[in-house]
Amino acid sequence: MRLNLPLLFAPVATTAFAPSCPKARPLASRRSTSLNNYSTVKWSPRGGGTAFSAPSSYSSADLDEVRAQLKSLMDNPSWDDGSLAPIFIRLAWHSSGTYDAATGTGGSNGAGKTHIVEAADPENAGLEVARSFLEPVKKMFPEISYSDLWILASYVGLEHTGGPVIDFTPGRVDHLDDSYWSEMSYGRLPAAEKYACPHLDDSNAAASLDAESGTVKGWEGLCTHVRNEVFYRMGFNDQEIVALLCGGHVYGRCHPNFSGYAGPWVEDMTKFSNEYATDMIEDDWTLVSNGDTWLDDMGAGELRPAPGKRQFVNKVPGRIDDEPNQMMLLSDMILAWDPNFRYHLEQYAADEEKLKHDFGVAFKKLTELGCGF
Repeated sequence: MRLNLPLLFAPVATTAFAPSCPKARPLASRRSTSLNNYSTVKWSPRGGGTAFSAPSSYSSADLDEVRAQLKSLMDNPSWDDGSLAPIFIRLAWHSSGTYDAATGTGGSNGAGKTHIVEAADPENAGLEVARSFLEPVKKMFPEISYSDLWILASYVGLEHTGGPVIDFTPGRVDHLDDSYWSEMSYGRLPAAEKYACPHLDDSNAAASLDAESGTVKGWEGLCTHVRNEVFYRMGFNDQEIVALLCGGHVYGRCHPNFSGYAGPWVEDMTKFSNEYATDMIEDDWTLVSNGDTWLDDMGAGELRPAPGKRQFVNKVPGRIDDEPNQMMLLSDMILAWDPNFRYHLEQYAADEEKLKHDFGVAFKKLTELGCGF
């Protein structure tokens, strides 16, 4: 069953950033000198990492000008579904999601993805697009760090699309080089199929399903990865985990040429809602792989993942429907399979305002981990 969810944000006219725009030049020239506080931040190397102190003063007018430029970028018909907000949110998420509470390494402070080693993490594939779209803003406001810019862009994107309004705290400092990586490694970001039963035959994805429960064999291992190896490592609890996934995966889509997975999670992937939670519970989901060509015949070929990948889709072989094409990753479905996760999933499916509040709180926490605020 599909819920008819109300739009939370009225459509606006499409805008695009142009450095030659008459309005852009005054915005750049009116930058307050207080942005120069960024150049006076103190650096103190710590085993390849950096310690810092936030600027002692920072004018809200400065941030308002940066926000105005970021907002002008959001509606862009040249990218995906007409909005850059989803990929900015993903950039902030992946920038922050490397944090390790035990060592104090990783996190949004540093903008590690400006360096090739961290940018090359397979889980970061495609994020160079987001960085490129933000580069004109960085050039207009060179004193703002990439670390702050990426997080602020995600906050503006959330607000612009009807999501939570999050207070922004500046003060992140970019890594000077990649020496910080000596204390880090790949594998800190969530992997969609880690520890789940491997499959070798793209023509028979269903063989990796448990016949009785309909869950993927070995999903418990994947659940442990997401819960313990990723989120508990950063200091989140189960409620925060579900809030972050429900609020984050309502945005955007997967790309076969980036992650290997394909399609959007929800019907309206450029607006905040609790559709991710409601659809996961109420829709029928079928496990597919690249060999499931029956999707092409149903007009859902965009949901076929790359060879070697598996995902769930809201389609059933032989059933013709007019539902929009949607998918769920294996790492999404654990929210419905794990009893503790499911409790919170059902809470958010029933209460969109609760999700909006809890996601805002959890996302702010995520994007400030390791920043010392």
